[in-house]
Amino acid sequence: MRLALFQPDIPQNVGACIRLTACFGVELHVIEPVGFDFGDRSLKRAALDYGPLGHMTRHPDWDAFQRDRGPGRLVLFTTKGAESLDGFTFRPDDTLLFGRETAGVPDTVHAAADARVFIPIRPETRSLNLSVSAGIGLWEGLRQVG
Repeated sequence: MRLALFQPDIPQNVGACIRLTACFGVELHVIEPVGFDFGDRSLKRAALDYGPLGHMTRHPDWDAFQRDRGPGRLVLFTTKGAESLDGFTFRPDDTLLFGRETAGVPDTVHAAADARVFIPIRPETRSLNLSVSAGIGLWEGLRQVG
């Protein structure tokens, strides 16, 4: 199982995802362009010293990510998801993809997804924070596949 972030805007979210993937022993893929410099202090502060424990791959664009991501389904987490997380069945080689904080993902990325999943939240709220969503999705996927 892998975690992928599509063109993230906020360095603290990427830092938190570096830490998240290091703790769970999964790969992190970041699809560029991003909205910050990878030398950003906020990124480093959020990742703490977990960077060396994780495996992060940066992809220059969507096409490069698609070419290099490896086998398995592409599972897009989106507020426009087709299936609720609590009813979705994960596979060990899934790549869990999370969209840009400010804009989600374009229609071409939606079309490329093998599955679209949403995390059920209260109807009067818009969405969860990116790194919180990634933690929820990754934990449920790993829990299911053991």
